[in-house]
Amino acid sequence: MAKARIVYACSSCGQTSPRWRGQCEGCGEWNSLVEQAASKQQPRMGAPLGLASGPVSLAGFTPEHTPAAPSGIPDLDRVLGQGLQPGGAILLGGEPGIGKSTLLLQLAGQLAAAGRQAVYVSGEESLGQLASRARRLGLVSEGLLASCTTNVADAVEILGRPEAPTLVVVDSVQTMASSFADGVPGSQSQVRAVAAELVEAVKKSRATLILVGHVTKEGLIAGPKILEHMVDTVLYLEGDRQHFYRLLRVFKNRFGPTDELMVLEMLGDGLAPVPDPSTYFLGERDETASGSAVVLALEGKRPFAVEVQALVSRSYLSMPRRTALGLDLNRLNLLLAVLEKRLGLQLGQSDIYAKTGGGLKLTDPGLDLGLVAAVLSSYYDRPLPPRAVFWGEVDLSGRVRPVSGQDARLKQAKRLGYKPIFHPLAEGRGTATLKDFQRALFGSE
Repeated sequence: MAKARIVYACSSCGQTSPRWRGQCEGCGEWNSLVEQAASKQQPRMGAPLGLASGPVSLAGFTPEHTPAAPSGIPDLDRVLGQGLQPGGAILLGGEPGIGKSTLLLQLAGQLAAAGRQAVYVSGEESLGQLASRARRLGLVSEGLLASCTTNVADAVEILGRPEAPTLVVVDSVQTMASSFADGVPGSQSQVRAVAAELVEAVKKSRATLILVGHVTKEGLIAGPKILEHMVDTVLYLEGDRQHFYRLLRVFKNRFGPTDELMVLEMLGDGLAPVPDPSTYFLGERDETASGSAVVLALEGKRPFAVEVQALVSRSYLSMPRRTALGLDLNRLNLLLAVLEKRLGLQLGQSDIYAKTGGGLKLTDPGLDLGLVAAVLSSYYDRPLPPRAVFWGEVDLSGRVRPVSGQDARLKQAKRLGYKPIFHPLAEGRGTATLKDFQRALFGSE
């Protein structure tokens, strides 16, 4: 028998090399090359939509305008841009148990209830398990079809039918196997080959393909990075499994915006969109407690109120603790250094803890001013005004700078009845400093 040829594939980007190297030439990662058998020759990729393979002039080319199909979930249509784009490929990632399969089964059930056909291809659950979950969610209908297979050729055959369904869900891409690649399902070569076959097939059809992707312990979609480049839209379903909320974020979208956000709530009958998440994350907030501030955060295009909490207490350790939950710890340390330098606070002998209410994780720079207000409130042990709201970015000089969505945040704050409103001054109206906000909140302290 002929000896199998060995190649070395990068676990980060998937690029292969005939010999082992310490650094991948494709992505620059160190010690990422893994030995594997050379993949079988894959079929040549054809034209995406069955068009002529030769180049054509875009000036004289008239594309077909196929309207997007509504998903039956208006908030999801807003996140995707228009709805389910025919010929579009979507990749949905998220941690195990976060609700990916539940959300997609609900989406397929909504389309089936609207008279369209949806096919749920599962490589992880049996047909009996899918049917049981569909009945529990109240989604059983004639238009909701299911297939239990780990052979990608079965999914490609569904996409290649003359009357292709509106939606095909493949759950998940890591469980599918292709005959054009070696290795076990989930390996770099298999994931790349499976995705290539499915994306090529959907580009020649009028269906919409949704691939479910597993994530690594770092929170990234498992497999080669090329997987995210091959699809049209990349979505992440995030959230803490100890809480009821879920966030659907857009990280890439060829058919719509990339700054949209969808808030969902986990109920007994599945995931339900939160119609107005403006005050959803506040919960039962105690307005009389010190160290608590309300911030208008901006995620996507929607501003919503979130509680930022801080606790400043005397430390009995040689190195005081700094802990942040839902916030960037480096940003907390930076703001504490600014407070010590610009306001003269003595925080070096204090343990300082900060967190966001509801377990929400945010990176909005507009949280700076609210976090500073919460720290000052706990430091002086004095509560902030009950209906006060904050937003603004704090720089190293102690100035409060404007952030994106200033007008949207101000409009939302007035709609929710917050007063006083602490925010940066508009451009051309001077600059506000932390000393100004300190005097406004706590007088001359």
